[in-house]
Amino acid sequence: MAVAVVLALLAIDFVIRVIAVIVVPRNRRPSTGIAWLMAIFVLPYVGFLLFLLIGSYKLPKSRRDKQHAINEFIIETTEGIEKVSDDHPWPPWFRSVVELNRNLGAMPLVGGNTATLIGDYDDSIRQMTADIQKAHRYVHAEFYILSYDKTTKPFFEALDAAVKRGVTVRVLLDHIASVRAPGHRATVKKLNAMGVSWHFMLPVQPLKGKWQRPDLRNHRKVLVIDGEVAYMGSQNVVDRSYNKRGNLKRGLKWQDLMTRLEGPIVAGINAIFITDWFSESGELLLRETRAITDDVIEDEPDALDMQVVPSGPGFDGENNLRLFLALLYNAQRKIIITSPYFVPDDSMMYAITTATERGVEVQLFVSEIGDQALVYHAQRSYYEVLLRAGVRIFMYQAPYILHSKHFTIDDDVAVIGSSNMDMRSFSLNMEVSLMVRGHEFVEQMRQVEDGYRAVSRELTLEEWRKQPLRSTILDNLARLTSAIQ
Repeated sequence: MAVAVVLALLAIDFVIRVIAVIVVPRNRRPSTGIAWLMAIFVLPYVGFLLFLLIGSYKLPKSRRDKQHAINEFIIETTEGIEKVSDDHPWPPWFRSVVELNRNLGAMPLVGGNTATLIGDYDDSIRQMTADIQKAHRYVHAEFYILSYDKTTKPFFEALDAAVKRGVTVRVLLDHIASVRAPGHRATVKKLNAMGVSWHFMLPVQPLKGKWQRPDLRNHRKVLVIDGEVAYMGSQNVVDRSYNKRGNLKRGLKWQDLMTRLEGPIVAGINAIFITDWFSESGELLLRETRAITDDVIEDEPDALDMQVVPSGPGFDGENNLRLFLALLYNAQRKIIITSPYFVPDDSMMYAITTATERGVEVQLFVSEIGDQALVYHAQRSYYEVLLRAGVRIFMYQAPYILHSKHFTIDDDVAVIGSSNMDMRSFSLNMEVSLMVRGHEFVEQMRQVEDGYRAVSRELTLEEWRKQPLRSTILDNLARLTSAIQ
């Protein structure tokens, strides 16, 4: 009997390995496929079960169909409206990047916009609250984490007051991220008490028939008021400590960057919310689907050209990665990247190191310390190659976590949004990026980057070579896990 059991287990083991070799590499990056095969071959049963649970990076077919339907609707209703300023000549390569984004499902490039960067965490919440207090038609709030606490109480009170004066308030918050946040029950209780319309994004509720890979998350941060003002960037609506015991013990504080937008681009930001609202509720908000050209485009000297670029598992291509690569390869003088979780794939590493070989100055801002151990160590595993290639790495000093996500190309183009430069943001998270052309906006970014540099220390290759062996081993092990998607 025992012999029969052993033979059966060996047969199952053999079948698992054969199936893995056939199924796992299909339509995956080689590095990801190899990582999964290693996991399955070393621990066949555990690896196989993990692959069944989180091996697919695609949303369920019903959600993909919804995403494709709304994508087609938005593209059809915005066809041929690329109205941009012509006060400064475009970089010769810029039009092809705009076309790339459009073909991948982005909004059109539109001009006549204004933008203000907000780097103060509490001031960002104050400004969003103040604009909600002025709302007279609707408020659309979509955040990866939305938490009711002492810092965000005025934000929630503004939403409550808006509902009471007859404003339609709709709220989206990521299910897993918000459930894991301290005070989640109080947040849900407050939302229900206010009478706002709200839904979880990408809910993992198998008993309700709602299921997809648990770590496919909606990572966007978007606020739209009356279709006239929009906010987007890296900041969640939560205290900058995230109210976690470990963060409070370490004194960690998040440093973010948001941008306040006015002009035709607001309709593009709102379209992101409308897309996600439709996916979660089945309701298409036709009344609030205002054409991007409804606003008057004035020829002001400081007007900015902007393009909203959504990305995530609902799209066929990795929109944000393709955008980032296109910009990196077209940079002529300077690239400055800010990313809290910098775990690039091979294509991005080649783009960055190729840029330095072409004589382009490349700077990278990261946090000196991390809040997520695996990601932090995986990120560190890339430092030596980057330093040897000539990339200057600036480490934002503790106890702050530099959570801003943006980069600038030469003096012409900038990108800001929710997307990290890591494989999770490229493949697993639903993200939104804003590409901006305009010297004035890039200059604002340069001032933000100068502020980072003033409180950061530069990591040198000489310092890095002194890292203890145990750190190198831990970094490399973490790097291997980052490829399993």
